[in-house]
Amino acid sequence: MTIVDTPERRQLRELTRAFVTKEVLPYLDDWERAGEVPRSLHETAAKIGLLGIGFPESVGGSGGDLLDSILVTEEIIRSGGSSGLIAALFTHGIALPHMVASRDDGLLERYVRPTLAGTMIGSLAITEPDGGSDVAGIRTCARRDGDHYVVNGAKTYITSGIRADFVTTAVCTDFPGSGSLSLLVIEKGLPGFTVGRRLEKLGWHCSDTAELSFVDVRVPVTNRIGPEDTGFLAIMQQFATERLSLATQAYATAQRCVELATRWCRDRSTFGRPLASRQLVRHRLAEMHTRAEAAREYVHDVAERVAAGEPVVTEVAMAKNVAVAACDFVVDAALQLHGGFGYLRDAEVERHYRDARILGIGGGTTEIMNEIIAKGMGL
Repeated sequence: MTIVDTPERRQLRELTRAFVTKEVLPYLDDWERAGEVPRSLHETAAKIGLLGIGFPESVGGSGGDLLDSILVTEEIIRSGGSSGLIAALFTHGIALPHMVASRDDGLLERYVRPTLAGTMIGSLAITEPDGGSDVAGIRTCARRDGDHYVVNGAKTYITSGIRADFVTTAVCTDFPGSGSLSLLVIEKGLPGFTVGRRLEKLGWHCSDTAELSFVDVRVPVTNRIGPEDTGFLAIMQQFATERLSLATQAYATAQRCVELATRWCRDRSTFGRPLASRQLVRHRLAEMHTRAEAAREYVHDVAERVAAGEPVVTEVAMAKNVAVAACDFVVDAALQLHGGFGYLRDAEVERHYRDARILGIGGGTTEIMNEIIAKGMGL
């Protein structure tokens, strides 16, 4: 059976759609202008079981797997939400998996369970001001001092960094840039840990983004995730899930924009005829629909293989690039078909146009994905 055709997953779609209709759509524009979503939204999503989808019940999650998480992401956007909302509400999807995999009871109790209950917010801090995609070159260092690490460095572009109660942070446990990485959970409020300015962005306006600074921050050794110097492998192992989430956001945004553009072209008349009556418009909509659906099918196929445990690193990179390319084409065409209205903040398609631009950057740029694909080809 596929992602779409089990009775349980149909119910999950209905639950997600109802959540978006009641809890998101009336307020999303306000959150966009405020620059963040309220903490109460996390609690609401947790109470109905959406926040914990894809996490085991044994750690406070709702059960399900990667395919269920993809379904929720897809349905939120198809129901009128946005990729920015996904980034804000489901940041724990990149902040918690390393802790869950470690099976560390202390970390599970202190951070994982409260986050999946909606009472804490976590984020992931890897990117540095001068590092970009060079994970092995991380310079934020953690020096062991008895039962603590002393952390110094900086992170940037941190999703949910303003609101987060803790940050799963990649640190170097040898000399800067050595590649000897570990993951530490660093709580907000520790002396020397500063959350910098809120970063203003082209899109994802409802998702807060921050710069972080660490100056002699003392972090308990018990907050280390897994053995020392295993951070690089832990980060790499989680990239497939993050990239498939971004690919899902891309094709789902494309599908939503096809729906919006089709509706607009049926209702909008020029020179006495609906736009959809013109062959040029119909063919453009057909091409948009084809690209969106093809991307969806490929991402689903790759996701099913990942969920089955197949090592498909190259295919994940291809899925992300295929979905992002489809999204880029569709959002541009959809805004063009909307004409002047599409350029206004009142138009949903305008938000998708802005939000889509990050999808080819986050989780590894299109160029990094091409490098992975080239290596998979033996080049």
